[in-house]
Amino acid sequence: MRVLDEGKGPLFMDPDPDKAREFFRSKSRAMVDKRMSVKEAVERFVTDGCYFATGGFGANRIPTAVCHELLRQGRRGLGFSGHTTTHDFQILCAGKVFDRLDAAYIVGLEARGLSPNARRYMQSGEVQVADWSNYALAARLRAAGEGVSYGLTRSMLGTDTFTRSAAKAVECPFTGKTLCAVPALWPDVAAIHVHYADKFGNAVYKGISVADHELSRAAKHLIITTERIVDEAVIRDDPSLTSIPFYMVDAVVEVPHGSYPGNMPYLYFSDEEHLAEWMRVERDPDELDRFLDKYIYGVSTFEEYVELCGGAERIEQLRKIELVEQPATPAGQGA
Repeated sequence: MRVLDEGKGPLFMDPDPDKAREFFRSKSRAMVDKRMSVKEAVERFVTDGCYFATGGFGANRIPTAVCHELLRQGRRGLGFSGHTTTHDFQILCAGKVFDRLDAAYIVGLEARGLSPNARRYMQSGEVQVADWSNYALAARLRAAGEGVSYGLTRSMLGTDTFTRSAAKAVECPFTGKTLCAVPALWPDVAAIHVHYADKFGNAVYKGISVADHELSRAAKHLIITTERIVDEAVIRDDPSLTSIPFYMVDAVVEVPHGSYPGNMPYLYFSDEEHLAEWMRVERDPDELDRFLDKYIYGVSTFEEYVELCGGAERIEQLRKIELVEQPATPAGQGA
């Protein structure tokens, strides 16, 4: 296959499938109890310098509890996959957790505007960046899950995104047409939040999945946070609902409201008032430090954080908004 052009961006992870296969060959597929705390999961699987990825989409079904714990444990020097990341990216920027970034959608919180602190961090020169489209990042994860060194798309060709990526333009051996080859991406660790799972790691999520299917198959280690842990009989009752099978999972963490202040489809809406407060305090670095001390560093568990934000009463309000039983606060018009 002839290479016609190539991007100038850095490549952070080795796309060699045989090296990845060597790792997965030695990974246990035992059906054992994997329940643990968020603290233990981060201690065991997320090390300084590793490459980390989050599941979900925008502020929907994000693993907030794991992101908080990364800050509390002071992780540094991570690589990160910024694939449609909003509040999770905002949290990680607040702790300066990563210094290498595969960027597709970052800094913005969609209709809520741009995160002032994430923008400061990305403009500080402290982060190496490679650009990708959202689809291209998903194609990289899909290639990893398929056990091949690259995926083929038409995404990014002829764009500045291609120039700032590590992709290559290649000639199709069948048609002679130009295609975009994107290198496989095997994150060292991924965290995905789901609706329910059993203690072995069989997990079910509802609503939009975006690239979580691909991410769960590509990640070397996978932390599942879940709204609730169910008996394995619930999984066996309809195995076709299982989104992620147990043998891909390393840790199962029960975290009710674990996507808060993000949305959890069919369970609770995003807390637009709290997200607006994040955006407001970020304008002043000193005020942001006080905010982080209160809500992240000053608590030991995610449950304490949710209590600080209004606890069960606030979650019930968000449940009613999600189920269209009461109107939502428009984005950016919170406290």
